[in-house]
Amino acid sequence: MPTTIDEFVKEYEMESALTEKALDALTDESLKQAVTDKHRTLRNLAWHLVQSYNYMTYLGLTYDEPLAAEEAPTSAKAIAHEYRRLSRAFRRALASQWTDETLDVEVDVFGATWPNRETLRFTLRHEIHHRGQMTVLMRQAGLRVPDIMGPTLDDWLDKGEEPRV
Repeated sequence: MPTTIDEFVKEYEMESALTEKALDALTDESLKQAVTDKHRTLRNLAWHLVQSYNYMTYLGLTYDEPLAAEEAPTSAKAIAHEYRRLSRAFRRALASQWTDETLDVEVDVFGATWPNRETLRFTLRHEIHHRGQMTVLMRQAGLRVPDIMGPTLDDWLDKGEEPRV
């Protein structure tokens, strides 16, 4: 749980950089990948991460950039670009509009009262969760999954080593 804005921003920057790696590995063709036709596609999951920055305005943050559009782009590069644009706008808004004391302010989140620090923690966990879902779909789509939490199968094979279990 973040105790200061700076502490959150440092962790957030690490996590958003990992999400950027995943988004950069997407192709336009891969965006159609889904577990089944009843589940989100890779495009929908990626765009959900972008649109989640819109939600932060409900906590009182205002951005110096337009919010994410309702409809997801059909281009993987456009989705990655929008993620970068809004994640940076979020960081700027957070750094300029909130203080460490703002972390204790309680707000209504989905019908429950949460302190802002809990909402920021949820924001990180939400991104990590959906990024994990994306990596599974990326593998199913035949993409090389980037090394987000250490070497991947492909990284080991590139080194001519047996993948570690």
